Amino acid sequence: MILEDRKIKEIEHSDRRRSIVTAYEYQTDSADYHCKQNFTEGSDEYVKHFSNMKFYSITQSSFAHRDSLLYENIAGAVALDYCCGNGEVAIEMARRGAKKVMGIDISEVAIKNAQELARVQGVGDICEFRVMDAEHTEFADNTFDIVHEYGALHHLDLKAAFAELSRILKPDGKLVCTEAMRHNPLIHWYRNRTPHLRTQWEVEHILGVPEINSGGAFFSSVNMRMFHLAALAAVQFRKASFFRPLLATLEMIDNFILSIPYLNRLAWVAVVEYRKPRKSVK
Repeated sequence: MILEDRKIKEIEHSDRRRSIVTAYEYQTDSADYHCKQNFTEGSDEYVKHFSNMKFYSITQSSFAHRDSLLYENIAGAVALDYCCGNGEVAIEMARRGAKKVMGIDISEVAIKNAQELARVQGVGDICEFRVMDAEHTEFADNTFDIVHEYGALHHLDLKAAFAELSRILKPDGKLVCTEAMRHNPLIHWYRNRTPHLRTQWEVEHILGVPEINSGGAFFSSVNMRMFHLAALAAVQFRKASFFRPLLATLEMIDNFILSIPYLNRLAWVAVVEYRKPRKSVK
């Protein structure tokens, strides 16, 4: 298989990250030492390549919304963790009752991590992980009831990804996506100032509302909710005793601010549910 240069760079970037953190990367900054000790290799490399993990200390509300969409009616489902990384969500889908879970990623290191984590978590018989190009998967049409995607669409050719996801999703299935947004100039300034944390393609293809809505060409139903603007102010206090009440207060402010059209585009994260795939789209 001949890969484009951008995909080779993505593999190199992902392999490096998944060699440093082998599981639960979005929890490492706020997790206890036991978690870091088990899944993080090389403290110096972690500090360099995962310095942005501190921001994920405030993402409980977006994760909770994602989970409410993802795990509803998952019992007995055939599910896919699309660009699965270390496989944590695939494993959770299995634990929540999915009868079969596939996980795919372009990184062989990530797939090996996911296979080992599934074995340790006791769901290795339900989960299957494969190295695969997400823009050209090996699955048959109408394979999956539920597809999960987290922070991967901006690594891909978006039209190709949407076309493939629409093809492999069952007509009554759903695709649940979580993506960072590009509209906030301060957040995007930070991305440009930290090039070692991401590939150049990734920086240049962070999604905005138009890109998210472009999925409407492949899915008849698109529902989007924005998260995390005022809440970002709590990040610097994530180790303080008053962090939880502070975050709760800032999230109440966000609930108001992010209900305002156009102003909500300044949010950091969007959670999107796509339904009713358009099977005739090529």
